[in-house]
Amino acid sequence: MARIGGRNLWLAWPVGLVCAGVVGALAWLAAPALPATVGFVGDTLRAATSRPQAAATGPVSTAALDVARDLDCRKLYPSQLWGELAWTPDSLLSQTHAAPATSVTALVDALQPTVRVTCGWRAPRGTIVTTLSVVGEDAPTVAEAALAGQGFACEPFGTGVACRRSSGGVVEEHAVREGLWLASVETGWRPELYGTRLATFVWS
Repeated sequence: MARIGGRNLWLAWPVGLVCAGVVGALAWLAAPALPATVGFVGDTLRAATSRPQAAATGPVSTAALDVARDLDCRKLYPSQLWGELAWTPDSLLSQTHAAPATSVTALVDALQPTVRVTCGWRAPRGTIVTTLSVVGEDAPTVAEAALAGQGFACEPFGTGVACRRSSGGVVEEHAVREGLWLASVETGWRPELYGTRLATFVWS
């Protein structure tokens, strides 16, 4: 191989070895993050190619979440829906213990919920607020009576009830079942089948 004028082999070899060592060290440091990165990319690709599934019509089991203690918002969402929300441009998430953001304020007084987590999403396209609370066993009956009287369309959801109302760009959804109350208010920002997908996951 012809030499290029001005290059010093005694300098090139040590520099090459140092560069190879640096690359090897970076690869070694990045190795622990590889499985998580692959899993995240896989979830994202599946979310992009799969259509949301409607809730099962038959009975489903009680909530798989540990509601005996406070929850993290990430645990409340299925991976596909979480990816859609988190990857929305300029979306921000705030996690609190605020009361359900329902327009039917009397329902909050009637159910006396113990809030486990409230997840508030904000993006240029709008906002979404979802709250999961622990309520009494008679909550489905109370909720259906209160919400139906305010123009919500309600239907059986396993042993509980699911209600929904859309008005002026705002969608409000409630699922009450087996001692839990899942309430969502979507203003401007309305992911496809948001409330249905979330309820299906919570009670899966």
